[in-house]
Amino acid sequence: MKIGMVGLGRMGANMTKRLIEKGHEVAVYDPNAAAVAAAEAEGAQGTHSLDELVGALEAPRAVWLMVPSGEITQSSVAALAKLLTAGDTIVDGGNSPYRDAQRWSEELRPAGLHFVDAGVSGGIWGLQVGYCLMVGGPDEAVDRLEPIFTALAPPDGYAHVGPSGAGHYTKMV
Repeated sequence: MKIGMVGLGRMGANMTKRLIEKGHEVAVYDPNAAAVAAAEAEGAQGTHSLDELVGALEAPRAVWLMVPSGEITQSSVAALAKLLTAGDTIVDGGNSPYRDAQRWSEELRPAGLHFVDAGVSGGIWGLQVGYCLMVGGPDEAVDRLEPIFTALAPPDGYAHVGPSGAGHYTKMV
């Protein structure tokens, strides 16, 4: 499966590496060119913009945001909403408030876009042992992305915990 990854800090870079090691294709974007180059050295397809990232994916596309919660996540969701088409999915793997995930899901629904929130735990050990994933979102999108979730998680380390917002809520609790 091919997925886009936005944000190549420690977690995003290691998640990208783990996905590649598990046989997935990953197109990446980060404003830090050195981070993109490092991901390319691991086998990722580097891009220079969100527009180029979306163009590197085939429909139905999935783009995973691994950026800090707040304005950067909000602006990334808004930018991607303009670039993606019906059936595509945005995954927020940051620590956004669950109410933001609920709102984004509602805002994206009229365009036919799916929003999945993934509470991610694993820190620096995630690359080696896997990331615990608490996933919220519509069944259709979560089911399609299950190969990504199971590649990132250790055995039995991923759960679909409910609709959009439930993933971040579960991690918060």
